[in-house]
Amino acid sequence: MSDLMALGNAGTAIRRANEAGRAALVGYLPAGYPTIDGGVDAIKALADGGADVIEVGLPYSDPVMDGVTIQRAAEIALAGGLRIRDVIATVEKVAAYAGIPVLVMTYWNPIERYGVDRFAADFASAGGAGLITPDLIPEEAAEWAAAADKNELDKVFLVSPSSTDERIALTTRSCRGFVYATAVMGVTGAREQPSDLAAPLVARTKAATSLPVGVGLGVSNAEQAAGVAAYADAVIVGSAFVKQLEAGNGPAGVRELAASLAQGVRREP
Repeated sequence: MSDLMALGNAGTAIRRANEAGRAALVGYLPAGYPTIDGGVDAIKALADGGADVIEVGLPYSDPVMDGVTIQRAAEIALAGGLRIRDVIATVEKVAAYAGIPVLVMTYWNPIERYGVDRFAADFASAGGAGLITPDLIPEEAAEWAAAADKNELDKVFLVSPSSTDERIALTTRSCRGFVYATAVMGVTGAREQPSDLAAPLVARTKAATSLPVGVGLGVSNAEQAAGVAAYADAVIVGSAFVKQLEAGNGPAGVRELAASLAQGVRREP
């Protein structure tokens, strides 16, 4: 795979930000929260605030990696009747509006039940850029890899502080787009202090690949974003945006926080 092909959709956007002398901002919100239409408006606000790449969460009933904030949002979305077709429709509306890569972060079971080839085709037709699959490892991803390659979709796998160098090398070889470095052990959620395991993990990952490396789990404000941007190619923020909606601040709150974080990735820590 050539470097250009490996960069895929999201990787190209991240590199564009890097070439401008800054890290990219990747913003996450789940589809269907607080409602299906309200979720679309909130996710559009990520782009309005300056996100370079958008992650749309696919709510799932057994979210083993998600913290309490995202779990609650997923429960509300599912109770509101959200289905995979609604997630795909959300992606279509956001991609057409934002003009930036829109990925879906999802556990594997919903995709398998929907049908891997069917999902890849429907998702690509909607303008989706690729998947982030936290519970799918490369050794078990042959069906997804084939479908993603056929539809030119990004394949974003995760590395963590517990990953061996061999595991990091294997994982990064399977990625297209970028590599998702989970900066803390455990579930997602905004934290007062980002993990001190993040920078060494990024360094180890960069030693194994030329792909961009994005850091997720924990960033909630511009100061933290600036700190992570000093060593990562992309800063990934999720729970802090969900909390804006949880607090009733709506799309305006999401947009304001995104704008602040977008300034954070542009300045010295």
